Amino acid sequence: MIPDKVPKEDVFHGSLDLKKEAHISSFEKYKDLYLKSIESPDEFWGGIAKDFFWKTKHTGQFLDYNFDVTKGEVFVKCMEGASTNICYNLLDYNIRERNLGNNVAFYWEGNEPGDDLSVTYRELLHRVCQFANVLKSQGVKKGDRVSIYMPMVVELVVAMLACTRIGAVHSIVFAGFSAESLCERIMDSKCSLLLTADGFYRGDKLIQLKLLADEALQKCKDMGFPVKKCIMLKHLSKEAEDAALGCQSPPAKRSCPDLQEKQWVKKSRPVPQVPWNPEVDLCWHTLLCDASDECEPEWCESEHPLFILYTSGSTGKPKGVLHTLSGYMLYTATTFKMVFDYQPDDVYWCTADIGWITGHSYITYGPLANGATSVLFEGLPTYPDVSRMWEIVDKYHVTKFYTAPTAIRLLMKYGSEPVQKYKRESLKVLGTVGEPINPEAWLWYYNVVGEKKCPIVDTFWQTETGGHVLTPLPAATPLKPGSATFPFFGVVPAVLNESGEELEGPCEGYLVFKQPWPGVMRTVYGNHQRFETTYFKKFPGYYVTGDGCRRDKDGYYWITGRIDDMLNVSGHLLSTAEVESALVEHEAVAEAAVVGRPHPVKGESLYCFVTLAEGVTYNHTLEAQLKKQVREKIGAIATPDYIQNAPGLPKTRSGKIMRRVLRKIACNERDLGDISTLADSSVVEQLFQNRCCSAV
Repeated sequence: MIPDKVPKEDVFHGSLDLKKEAHISSFEKYKDLYLKSIESPDEFWGGIAKDFFWKTKHTGQFLDYNFDVTKGEVFVKCMEGASTNICYNLLDYNIRERNLGNNVAFYWEGNEPGDDLSVTYRELLHRVCQFANVLKSQGVKKGDRVSIYMPMVVELVVAMLACTRIGAVHSIVFAGFSAESLCERIMDSKCSLLLTADGFYRGDKLIQLKLLADEALQKCKDMGFPVKKCIMLKHLSKEAEDAALGCQSPPAKRSCPDLQEKQWVKKSRPVPQVPWNPEVDLCWHTLLCDASDECEPEWCESEHPLFILYTSGSTGKPKGVLHTLSGYMLYTATTFKMVFDYQPDDVYWCTADIGWITGHSYITYGPLANGATSVLFEGLPTYPDVSRMWEIVDKYHVTKFYTAPTAIRLLMKYGSEPVQKYKRESLKVLGTVGEPINPEAWLWYYNVVGEKKCPIVDTFWQTETGGHVLTPLPAATPLKPGSATFPFFGVVPAVLNESGEELEGPCEGYLVFKQPWPGVMRTVYGNHQRFETTYFKKFPGYYVTGDGCRRDKDGYYWITGRIDDMLNVSGHLLSTAEVESALVEHEAVAEAAVVGRPHPVKGESLYCFVTLAEGVTYNHTLEAQLKKQVREKIGAIATPDYIQNAPGLPKTRSGKIMRRVLRKIACNERDLGDISTLADSSVVEQLFQNRCCSAV
C-alpha cells in the first residue's frame, strides 16, 4: 500500500512552477486519488469516461474480471454494453468538441535534417478517412486483421487509425524485423492484407522494406497462407519509377487543402529498385486518388479487438498480445495525461518506434486522445551526429521528452558537450521506458540533459499492461534515481516469494498485480490457454509480470529485471541489474550485462559482459578494479567470476539486451534459438570468440 509519508532527504522534486499547473500537484493528492481508484474503480474510471464519446452507454459494473485460474477461465471486461470508435474520439471529437482542427497533431522529422513536415488534426482526419475507404475498397471488414510493416512516417499513423475507423484490427510488425518474423506474425494473426513501403534509411543504412515484404509473402504462400494484396507506400522511389510501379502522384489538394507535402533534402543516396507484382501489389498513392475523404466510423462494442502486437515468449515463439477498445483508450489517455502532466501548450516527443507498444500507447493513442502535439521521428539519435536529439528538442521546443535508458547510456559515452551545444530550455519533464535505468544514467539524464530542473518519470510497464503501471507523477512524487516509485491509479501491486506468499514491508521477490486496470491485455490471440499459463497459473489470483522487484523501507518499488535474470549464488538472490549498475559506475565502462553461469559449488556464478568507453583498453588491472568495485558496492558474494570485454552486446532492434543469448555465450552453447529480432547478429560470433579463457 502507499506509505503515509515519503522521505524528505535523498530524493528529487518537481519545481514549484511545475506544481502550480500540474494535474496532480502533491503526493497527498496522488494518494487520495489512488485510494479512490482501487476502492471505487467504477466511480474513478466512470468519471474519466465522461470525457469521451460513447454511441451507447455501458451497463453494470465498470470492470468485471477473474484472475484465479482455479475458479474458471481468466477474463477481464470493461464497460460492457458500451460502444464507441477510437478513431472518432482521437480525431472527429477533438476537432468538433475541442476545436483542435488547426492544431498540429505531428511534426514529422525525417532521417535527414531538413526533411520534415507537419500535419494538423483536420489534415490527419482527411487522410485517415481516405485510407479507410481504400481499405474498404479492398474488402477489409470489421474484425479483419491488417498487417502493417512500415517506417516511422505519418502514413503509419494514418494506416493504424484507418483500421480502427472501420473496426479492423491492426497488427504492426516493427520495420526492422526480418521477412521470416513478418511471415510468422502474418500467419499467426491470419492477416488478409499487408501494408508496407518501398524502403527507408536508418542513418546511412538502407532498409529495402518491399524486398523483405515480398520475401515474407512468398514464405506465407509456400506455407499455404497466400496474402492476396499488398499496398505499398512510395517513400523513397523516384518519380520516374511511378509508371512502372502503377503509382500516381499523391492526390490533388482538393482532398486536403492545407496539407504540406514532404520537402526532401536531396542527398546522393541510392534509391532502391522496387520489385512489383501487379497481381498482388497496389500503389498507396494511386488508390488514394479516387478515395473520398469522408468515412463514417464503425461503432464497435467496448471489448472489440483493437490491435494485436507480438512480444517475445520464453519459448521463442512470439505471443500475440490482444488489446481491446474502450479500456485501452481510457488507460492510455489517462496515463499520458497524468504521467507526463500534459498541458495544452506542450510539445511532446517519444523517441520509440510505433512498431513497439511504447509507440502504440505513447505516440499514437495516448497523445491523440488528449489532443496533443507530438514529434514523430524517423531517424537515429546519433545521426548525422550525436547531438541530433537535442537539435530536434530545440527545433520544435519540446517540453516533454520520453526515451530509453539504452539511448541515454549510449549518449553518455560522448559526454556533456554534444548536449550542451543546444539550449534545451523548453524541457519540463523527462521520461524513461523499456528497462530499469541505473542510477548513474538517471543522474546524468537529470543533471546534464535536464539541467537539474526536469523531474524524471521512470516508467515501468509492458506490452501486456497497455500503459504505465508503476511510475512517478512529475509534480507529486519525490524521486529516487532508478526507482519506478509507486503504482498508477487502479493498479494494486504485491511482492510474492517463491511459495506465492505476499511479503510485507522491505522485501524482494516476484512482482504481481492483484486486480485489473482498464488497459490490461485480454488474451493471447488464438491461444487463451497460453495466456492463462503465462500470466496466471504460477500464482493463481494474481497477474504475474515475470519481473522481480524490490520494495524499500519507504515503500518505493525498484524493478530488478526479469525473474530469469535473478541469480541465486550460494543461496543469495542477486539482481543482475544491481551488479550491472555497480560495473557501470566505473568510468571505464559504458554498458554492462550480467548473466548466470552454472557453478558446481555455488549453483550459479556471475558472468559479466562489459562495453568500455571510447579509448579505454581492457586489461587485467581494469578487470581487478571492476571486481573490487562490485565487491565493495554489493558484497563479496556478488564478486564476478568472469568478466568479458564486449565491444558490442546482442540487442533487439528496440535496444533491449538479449540476455538469453548472453547466457548461451557464457556457457559456450551454440544453439541460440530464434535470434531474428537481433539488430546485429555479427556481435554474437565476436562474443563467442572473445569468451573468457577461464570459462571454457
